[in-house]
Amino acid sequence: MKAAIYRRTGPAADVLSVEDVETPEPGPGQVRVRITGSGINPTDWKTRTGLTGQDPATFQIPHQDGVGVVDAVGEGVDAGRVGERVWLYLAAFGNPYGTAAEYSVVHADLAVPLPGDAPDDLGACLGVPAVTAAHCLLVRGEGREALRGRTVLVAGGAGAVGHYAIELAKHAGARVVTTVSSEEKAELARAAGADLVVNYREPGVVERIQEFTDRADRVVEVALGANLELDLALSGAGTVIAVYANEPDDPVIPTRRLMVANTSISYVLLYGVPADELRAAVAWTGDAAGAGALSPLPVTRYGLDEIVAAHEAVEQGAIGKVILTP
Repeated sequence: MKAAIYRRTGPAADVLSVEDVETPEPGPGQVRVRITGSGINPTDWKTRTGLTGQDPATFQIPHQDGVGVVDAVGEGVDAGRVGERVWLYLAAFGNPYGTAAEYSVVHADLAVPLPGDAPDDLGACLGVPAVTAAHCLLVRGEGREALRGRTVLVAGGAGAVGHYAIELAKHAGARVVTTVSSEEKAELARAAGADLVVNYREPGVVERIQEFTDRADRVVEVALGANLELDLALSGAGTVIAVYANEPDDPVIPTRRLMVANTSISYVLLYGVPADELRAAVAWTGDAAGAGALSPLPVTRYGLDEIVAAHEAVEQGAIGKVILTP
């Protein structure tokens, strides 16, 4: 099969290549998926550069997320899964066979059924962004049902996680406020279903949001240091600020203000989420996709041979989703 590979970390143009490699066979508990689309996330290029880990032991086919069709199963997996359309998440976590290839082999639980009428683009967009969004909304909570009638603040509503946080929260019956940095991004957030969209670069952000709601029950936060004053202005007893991304400098945490407000901060990194909580987030994502509540992001498509350009586009902050088509 053809696959994008790197054997050491570094800049995309220096370490990524497309090669013919042996097609893997699924082992016990695994499925093999013929990949029709491979979604690229920031975590993929950060891992490839070495920011989040070491060089691969042998080789690494990158990308955690993807979509495709199960074409073979290993021992202990229902043979009826052959031919099933699936979306993948965390495919390259502890596994050299990520989704930037014609085939990927993963544990069967990491290949989630995709509804028959859902487009491939949706399947390639889910994975890390949607499951992260689901976990941010569920962490320290009482389940998705508890979001009904509550108010959710989503920072960066045009980003991949922000997009799915809006759609999942609306699917659960919450009111959603989101912040963006441009009118182009505001249109994306409105299309996702946000009730109020505010450009954080304009004056009076807090006042505009407070005209809509006096507090947020849940904050899905992409930049804690930059947004902490806004988050605190909208926090109250029971507010949870779920932070899923880091910044170059660690923010100073105002413990007393958080204590007085009875507000908590929860940090979310999908790779370390407890198994039962991860299953809950995946299940909610799958249910919402099946109900037609989730939509693909705007897609920029590259061929497998364009892997370097695709990675560089994501590094440079491409809006929407970059998808590699093997």
